[in-house]
Amino acid sequence: MIVFTATGDVDPFLHVSLQKGDKIYCESDAMVMMEANLDLKGSMNGGIGRALMRSFANGESFFQQQIEAVRGEGDCLLSPTLPGALRVIDVGAKQYLLNDGAFVAATSGTEMKVRTQSIGNALFAQSGGFFVMETSGTGQVVVSGFGSMFELDVAPGKDVIIDNSHVVCWDNNLQYEISVTTGNTGGGLGGMLGNLVNSVTSGEGIVLRFSGTGKVFICSRNRDSFAEWLKKKTAG
Repeated sequence: MIVFTATGDVDPFLHVSLQKGDKIYCESDAMVMMEANLDLKGSMNGGIGRALMRSFANGESFFQQQIEAVRGEGDCLLSPTLPGALRVIDVGAKQYLLNDGAFVAATSGTEMKVRTQSIGNALFAQSGGFFVMETSGTGQVVVSGFGSMFELDVAPGKDVIIDNSHVVCWDNNLQYEISVTTGNTGGGLGGMLGNLVNSVTSGEGIVLRFSGTGKVFICSRNRDSFAEWLKKKTAG
């Protein structure tokens, strides 16, 4: 049985324990350490077509790492690209949609597939446009968020509005809309211009409004804002 455990306080490793015959797949370059009973190889999980779509849709690597306990039980340590929290999510009865760069690792009984978005949502997507990654199968998926992570429960009549850059993943049963404002300035051209002005003056970027019943996982840091801040500090 595969056991995922986040170990460490500020910037944790993902500790994975495997029994002989167990197999996981993870994002390229995620492996930090593994014991000699384990084998590591590159894999186009789901075939070349799904690998291409996964890379296009969510900015994930074309090739993923596959770690298998071939000669006996063994442990390995994985690490996401950006510093931050890790969360192990059970999938099967519930499936999740993943934002860009959220995927870290998964058990072999799960798979990442591509789901088509509506035209409105595609126009504001950070990458992939009309496509977004969705879990399938049964097992566990590990996601990471830049900074700390928090789990929100969305319920009927209690919609939640979240900055797009802070969303890690969400229940695929939830309805979501993407806009450029948290307010409601009415329809038509005036409403659209009002939304854009409000977005600029408030400092708020793209936001997602979730409704229905399900969970949303969010992170405390905005990687785009951090990259822009770092660029300014290191320029010149």
